[in-house]
Amino acid sequence: MYDLGNVYDAEHQFLEAMRTMEKQSSSDNVKSLLQQHIRQTEQQIQNLEQVYQTMGQQPKRVKCEGADGLVSEAQKVMKETSGNPALMDAAMAGAWARVEHYEIASYRGLIDGARTMGNNQAVRLLEENLNQEEQTAQKVEQNVPQLLKQAMSAGQRGA
Repeated sequence: MYDLGNVYDAEHQFLEAMRTMEKQSSSDNVKSLLQQHIRQTEQQIQNLEQVYQTMGQQPKRVKCEGADGLVSEAQKVMKETSGNPALMDAAMAGAWARVEHYEIASYRGLIDGARTMGNNQAVRLLEENLNQEEQTAQKVEQNVPQLLKQAMSAGQRGA
């Protein structure tokens, strides 16, 4: 239950962070990816609530220090790069990729636990979330090189 509450809290923290990143992003591509993943994260939170229901429990957030740290790091890098929108987009994408991998590892652990408990409905819901996280990580990582090139190009024009 602790791990489920931890991931439930993490998804809420990451949702809030993505909403902030969307407002601050200058890249239409990054904004579009964020908007899509915001909708997915809202659904993932609902899936987690359904997992709680399969266990006859009420959803409960357990403070996720890992998510807190990742969000804090992202906020710092956004502040440090705020004078260069292209660099900030690249930095946000890098921070976002780290978040996705944290979530992937978390969901894999939850799936193992649900399988061990024989809770097939929870496994299905958690696998749905995992698949979305894996796809999002891939999309974000595919965009990082182009965002870095744009940041370098913008930096050279400004020099």
